[in-house]
Amino acid sequence: QVQLVESGGGSVQTGGSLRLACAASGYTIGTSYMAWFRQPPGKEREVVAESVNSNTYYADSVNGRFTISRDNAVNTLYPQMTSLKPEDAAVYYCAARCRELAGGRCLNFWNWGQGTQVTVSS
Repeated sequence: QVQLVESGGGSVQTGGSLRLACAASGYTIGTSYMAWFRQPPGKEREVVAESVNSNTYYADSVNGRFTISRDNAVNTLYPQMTSLKPEDAAVYYCAARCRELAGGRCLNFWNWGQGTQVTVSS
């Protein structure tokens, strides 16, 4: 059974940094397609960053501030988030195991974590 467990959320001030973690169990992440999404209060879920093979993709809103990486030794995916802004506040979710691929991008994932809250105060 595949499980994804996020951690590392918390409260920071504007300009601060956080590193979230998504620990996977039940499968080996290797270079498989994984992603981070977020859902701000009252808004729809949006993709933040994606990682597959040696490729990474970032939403325009976080490009240059967030870096996605993985440590296969501990089967964990990370986003390093810097220069945080109030608009980055959201529940952040990890996703894994692409279910539907189109044009090289994953449209849906089989597995999701429970989410971790990030709060950014001004």
